[in-house]
Amino acid sequence: MFLNFSRRTRLVWLSPKLWRRRAVFVAGGLLVGLAAVLFTEVATFVQAEFQRLVDARPYASLVVTPAGLALCTYLAQRYVPNSQGSGIPQAIAARHLSDTKARGRLLSGRIAIGKIVLTLLGLLVGASAGREGPTVQVGSSIMHAMGSTTLGRQRGLILAGGAAGVAAAFNAPLAGIVFAIEELGRVFEPRTSSLVISTVIAAGLTSLALLGNYTYFGHTAASLPTLADWVAVPVAGISGGLLGGIFSRIVVLVAKGLPGRTGRWIKRYPMGFAAACGFVIAGIGILSHNTTYGTGYNEVRHLLDGTHPLPAGFGVLKMIATTLTAISGIPGGLFSPSLAVGAGFGANLAAALPQVPFGAVVLLGMVSYFTGVVQAPITAFVIVMEMTDNHTMLVPLMAASVLAYGASRLVCPKSVYHALAERFLHEARLAEQRGKEPA
Repeated sequence: MFLNFSRRTRLVWLSPKLWRRRAVFVAGGLLVGLAAVLFTEVATFVQAEFQRLVDARPYASLVVTPAGLALCTYLAQRYVPNSQGSGIPQAIAARHLSDTKARGRLLSGRIAIGKIVLTLLGLLVGASAGREGPTVQVGSSIMHAMGSTTLGRQRGLILAGGAAGVAAAFNAPLAGIVFAIEELGRVFEPRTSSLVISTVIAAGLTSLALLGNYTYFGHTAASLPTLADWVAVPVAGISGGLLGGIFSRIVVLVAKGLPGRTGRWIKRYPMGFAAACGFVIAGIGILSHNTTYGTGYNEVRHLLDGTHPLPAGFGVLKMIATTLTAISGIPGGLFSPSLAVGAGFGANLAAALPQVPFGAVVLLGMVSYFTGVVQAPITAFVIVMEMTDNHTMLVPLMAASVLAYGASRLVCPKSVYHALAERFLHEARLAEQRGKEPA
């Protein structure tokens, strides 16, 4: 019996089909990693260009941002439908669809290219958006395209592409794997897990080879040295979770369509609505001394290393700018801006808790607000830990993320990504029904 089992095992491992599948996952991971690195480099460049513009002419954003967001919305609706927003809901929805055509409307090479170009356009004109969510849709699209003609395991490919996108975008492989299990898949699939890990490793190695071994937000040694300092954990966890839940609730309500005249106006004049959002975003940018544009990456680093003070209202202003960007209809992610909002709120809490180390409260604010937005507590504390190279704060971050998750659910009962994914699923099923109707 043992000999028969060993023989079957050898036959499985020598199967050409198995190795072809592994080769597709690894090659796809390399491509996702390359796309993520190029996306990162160009995003950094276009943000720097916009920053140069507003540093020289602070009021230029009042024209550039509204016009740019209106153009971005038009291009997304006209040429790249289903590219709007983060991209993570599209990847989640695609995993639940069995029809190849319906999946292709959410994940394709055209959408991947359009997603990158339009997200870069948004950053070029000052939108408060991230590139990590879009990288998930790009990664899932690449893997879906690679496996569409050779493999039948599309759900695993989409999961692996999304995980590789997060891992390569943040140089956080563990966070990519956890995010795939907790948020994209919401289930552990033993048959797919090794292939997902292989894809993440390939994407991570590509990022490592091209960008070097770096920590996204640098290293911080912040900690809570005494038991009394732990008072910051429930304060940050509950307040950050509630604020993140409020943000998610607004995004979901607008996506589903506001009632009355306002909702009808937004639906009828999407470019006008995007321009109005852009105008307010520009005004907020001027009020914040040009700190609320873009991903928020530099602002978080400034808070963590204490090299550059930010306005006291940075957290609130960044939250409003990110909310307006998210509901404007342009492609753009929530990860980095949410971490920046959380860091800003953490700085405000640190001012109210002067006895607690500043850096530790900022980290707690980041993990709490981020958890409140995405409602993925494990992903939240893992990603903050990996991005700041801080293992000392692991237990406080875990505790804050659990509290934030519970608080967020009181305001927004369903994760923003899954709530938006249901909308894409509904639209896909309606399109499928229309296709079956007799002419």
